[in-house]
Amino acid sequence: MTVGASAIYILDAKGKILISRNYRGDVPMSCAERFISRITEQEELNVKPVFEEDGVTYVYIKLNDIYMLATTAHNANAAMILMFLYRAANVFKEYFKRLEEESITDNFVIIYELLDEMMDFGCPQTTESKILKEYITQESYKLDEEVRPPPALTNAVSWRGDGIYYKRNEVYLDVTESVNLLVNANGNVLHSEIVGAIQMNTKLSGMPELRLGLNDRVQFDSASRGTGVGRSIEMEDVNFHQCVRLAKFETDRTISFIPPDGAFELMSYRLNTQVKPLIRIEAIVKRHQRSRLEYTLKARSQFKERSIANNVIITIPVPNDVDSPKFKATLGKVQYKPELDALVWKIKQFQGGRELMLVASFGLPSISDEENPDDRPPVKVSFEIPYFTVSGIQVRYLKIIEKSGYQAMPWVRYITKSGDYQIRI
Repeated sequence: MTVGASAIYILDAKGKILISRNYRGDVPMSCAERFISRITEQEELNVKPVFEEDGVTYVYIKLNDIYMLATTAHNANAAMILMFLYRAANVFKEYFKRLEEESITDNFVIIYELLDEMMDFGCPQTTESKILKEYITQESYKLDEEVRPPPALTNAVSWRGDGIYYKRNEVYLDVTESVNLLVNANGNVLHSEIVGAIQMNTKLSGMPELRLGLNDRVQFDSASRGTGVGRSIEMEDVNFHQCVRLAKFETDRTISFIPPDGAFELMSYRLNTQVKPLIRIEAIVKRHQRSRLEYTLKARSQFKERSIANNVIITIPVPNDVDSPKFKATLGKVQYKPELDALVWKIKQFQGGRELMLVASFGLPSISDEENPDDRPPVKVSFEIPYFTVSGIQVRYLKIIEKSGYQAMPWVRYITKSGDYQIRI
């Protein structure tokens, strides 16, 4: 039997209890006071999201100015409880947009209703806001007739309601990858990783089953390491939406699921791999007799010519006491932004295999300390490349099966964009 949480609390930044729900009655409600004492006694960064004290396990998250806390006296699944807190927070945001102290005190009645539906005797139940909104509404007390729970709550498929109908059945699928990169002044990559997600927006009638196939190079976790497969894509930290049949995935690596209606994230993943910089920056910074500062930057796009990076923004940090800016670029628009202490180079479209140049100069005050290159902030780059994935992941097929036999149109799109992309100069 799965053992869940004993109690759920929502606290303000000072530890005042705004909401409390005791599900099992085996943990004293004073645990919330002990929790906030632990937070104040130690620096918050040193307090782990899951810790145990005097036989009670504390699991918490912090959002804006509030804490969401769960306690249990049993050997419960801490990861399940932590996931429930995040899902509950997302449900609250769906109801009243912002999750903060004021919105919680204004909506305490509906929060108690939601907590009673989302958790039963400490065990998580449905956390799909679309299903909950069918019968828990802000004005539910005004209804004369009895509000019955939708059938989805008692079905095995709790994330999808019955009777969904579309005149035109379509599925939109986006494969989005963010590149996190840190390059030193010599051009060597110090850190690189890819964080990806498959987002879907389904507009399908009935209760369809979808089967998604990825290209053969995709390997999940360490299942195929050392097998000799060349250039395989080894995904780590893979997380699936609850609709995915994990047993079938573990057996034959098929992603099979009955999707929620509308937009949702099917899966997310991470690739801790060496990534060649998609946009490489080379910079030379010169000081002339301590009166003038000159920057020469080369930006090179290191992806195929048929691809184009859109809305490229290169932010070059400059000292906070410069004046008289002058600059010239081979393409794009350049602006000096003193509020950012930076030069911002915007390129609307940057084709693959090209090299662009920017030359900028600034005046310096008559008395100025010599700048230490090690103290110089990095150049930051943001961009978006459509129809391209840096990992090489591809959707091989998307099958849609529904008992009525209708035909549906699947649309697939690939996007690579910058994440935390920094280059030291």
